[in-house]
Amino acid sequence: MSNEPNNLNRRSFIKGLIAAGTLTVLPGGLLSSRCAFAQPPIPFNPKTYDVYRNACPRNCYDTCSLKTWVKDEVITFVDGATESTYTSGGPCVKGLTYPRRVYSPDRIKYPMIQDGRGSGNWRRISWDEAMQKIAHKMLEIKKKDGSMLGLALSKYSGNLGVMGYAVEGMMSSLGYTTRFAGTPCWPAGIDAQNYDMGDMWCNDPEDFVKAKYIIIWGANPAWCAMHSMKYIYQAREKGAKVVVIDPLLTQTAAKADLYLRIRPGSDGALALGMCRYLLDNGLVDRDFVNNYSHGYTEFEAYLRQQVTVEWAAEICGLSADVIRTLAEEFTRAKPSTVWIGYGMQRHVNGGVNVRAIDAFVAMTGNIGLEGGGVRYGHLQTWGFNYALMSHKPPAGSIGIKGAGGPVGEFVSDSAEESEYSDRALNINQTAQGILDASEPPVRLLWVASKNPFAQDFDRNKMEKAFAKLEMVVVVDQFFNETVQHADIVLPVTTTFEQWDVCSSYWHYWLSVNEPAIKPLYECKSDPEIAALLSAAINKIESGSCTFPQEFNPKKWLDEEFNDELATQFGIRNWEDLLAGPHKAKMPSTAAWYDRKFKTPSGKYEFKSERCVANGHTALPEYKEPAKSELPFHLFTPHLQYGLHSQFVNLDWMQTFWPEPFVYMHPLAASKKGIAEGDKVRVFNAAGDVELRAKITTNVPEDFLVMYESWFNKLSYNVQNVVMDTPADMGKMATGAPGAAIHSQFVDISHATDKGVAA
Repeated sequence: MSNEPNNLNRRSFIKGLIAAGTLTVLPGGLLSSRCAFAQPPIPFNPKTYDVYRNACPRNCYDTCSLKTWVKDEVITFVDGATESTYTSGGPCVKGLTYPRRVYSPDRIKYPMIQDGRGSGNWRRISWDEAMQKIAHKMLEIKKKDGSMLGLALSKYSGNLGVMGYAVEGMMSSLGYTTRFAGTPCWPAGIDAQNYDMGDMWCNDPEDFVKAKYIIIWGANPAWCAMHSMKYIYQAREKGAKVVVIDPLLTQTAAKADLYLRIRPGSDGALALGMCRYLLDNGLVDRDFVNNYSHGYTEFEAYLRQQVTVEWAAEICGLSADVIRTLAEEFTRAKPSTVWIGYGMQRHVNGGVNVRAIDAFVAMTGNIGLEGGGVRYGHLQTWGFNYALMSHKPPAGSIGIKGAGGPVGEFVSDSAEESEYSDRALNINQTAQGILDASEPPVRLLWVASKNPFAQDFDRNKMEKAFAKLEMVVVVDQFFNETVQHADIVLPVTTTFEQWDVCSSYWHYWLSVNEPAIKPLYECKSDPEIAALLSAAINKIESGSCTFPQEFNPKKWLDEEFNDELATQFGIRNWEDLLAGPHKAKMPSTAAWYDRKFKTPSGKYEFKSERCVANGHTALPEYKEPAKSELPFHLFTPHLQYGLHSQFVNLDWMQTFWPEPFVYMHPLAASKKGIAEGDKVRVFNAAGDVELRAKITTNVPEDFLVMYESWFNKLSYNVQNVVMDTPADMGKMATGAPGAAIHSQFVDISHATDKGVAA
């Protein structure tokens, strides 16, 4: 590679990357070779760069609009799009590392096959050979079983761009298949809000500035939604009070005016206690409950008969006076708002806890107010046609008898009558689903935008499930643990190498994603892979797949847009987004601004008959959290430096986060004889994890905390000790109950002590 900066082109850059096996960074974020450090800094001249529009498609509140700076066909740095008032020109720490993701020497570069699953004996094959092997296996399944139900798809949150739904379309185009339905992220809360209000809809996060009182309940936006924090800070500068309710002293809690540590899973009791205080002190918004609600009289009777502030205090671990003050301040401030985090509903009683919080905010009359409301998420700007996922099965396809197929928050229902449907298995019990499936069994698993070994639960059970499969195909960018358990791996493009459009489930901006560089190596996008498979399988058996055989990304983007979506964002088509992201034109920044709810009654429902029909109580009654004989409650939250199994494997992130730790309270450590830095073993009936201990008062005495991460050279995996425990709600809206990720219990010992959990 030339030492002259002006001679650095794409070809020489890639050659050097392969030869050196790594990259370095100049001040200012400019990528170059190691020898460039001997040169003086190069003055920044924006005219020498090509700038492209991109969007972060990760499963994250912020869905950042990005600008990518390219010189000589090489991405040099990424920053935020200043046109978006939400992004405001600054990506998070993960977004800043995107160039390292694109140019990582660890990327999967070519289609590869593993001679002996788990052996590590990988060899390169061509795309044609890969597609031939997969296509022949699919047709073998069809011949053996008489259907394609033995073909299963496990896909979720690695890429939430609309073009990614080509994978679902590919499956539909092959016949009726097996789908892992549901979501580990937010389903209990989605169901809860659907029971209460008929839909999941939250205020524009930019209207936090209008709030006079903000409760952040079980969320950590300082780490996981940093762009919302500036609006919260602005509200506080204008006089708003910020309260954080969380079992852990998070970075967000450290920045709040008041931090309240409650017992895990006791959130519903706290909310109900505040409801009772409103009732006793004449603070209920009578206009709202009398004119815009259903079943309030019954809920009021329940509060009088079953709830007291003192009862709530005993359960959640706060004083009765604190509960009274919190309810009083919140109600008097108006507009006041609650941000319900997704972690809070990841308990066995998570859904009913969300319903109780919804009820408290409703009783104060803050729902429908700008700066108010109960904020969870929304899909109000996801009005795409979902043309890529809406392909019909080939003629004569057979599936599960009956028309009721998988449902989900992103599933497109064509409303067409059908004799058959896909088979749905619970995504939160993936391993058990594979082990139990019969007539036919799951034979081939296609994994896309997902890493089951790092994201799904009970890793030891997952190993048993994968051993049962006849073929595993994984589409990914890195050799993660799921890839290690695959037969064939297909290299997929990064965000910066493909066309896409990205919406948000939190803010109201829409962004286009254009290729900033040509795909590296032999990487292809998900829709391109789907087209290749369609061509391969139809060549063997014509008519066996209805998916297009030619890849035309711009034409396919055209098909995703409609007049309603264009009007909502004030654009003619997706190409207008190339000039910058656009924000939806909403009548108000407030969800439910007209107080016309989508429930059966058309009102806010304190009492929900639909909830009863699905096996729950009509009212948001208290339900006890999980209990265990094991001494420690285990939390496995998200990390600042990663998202599930993404980003943590990059060298920059490993500089800050080189190894995992288990965090425990000093008193607990003392009782166990554990000192700072000791090698310990965290264990329960599911399995164990070995790592080093960190002693901190940020966690309660009966807590252990391990952050979810994937290290490509370490065996660490929190899912070794996280069981596939279901939450109470989620099936109605997403197809499967949520995952009680935080209703988990463990013990701890020195690594040399191999004690067995009860």
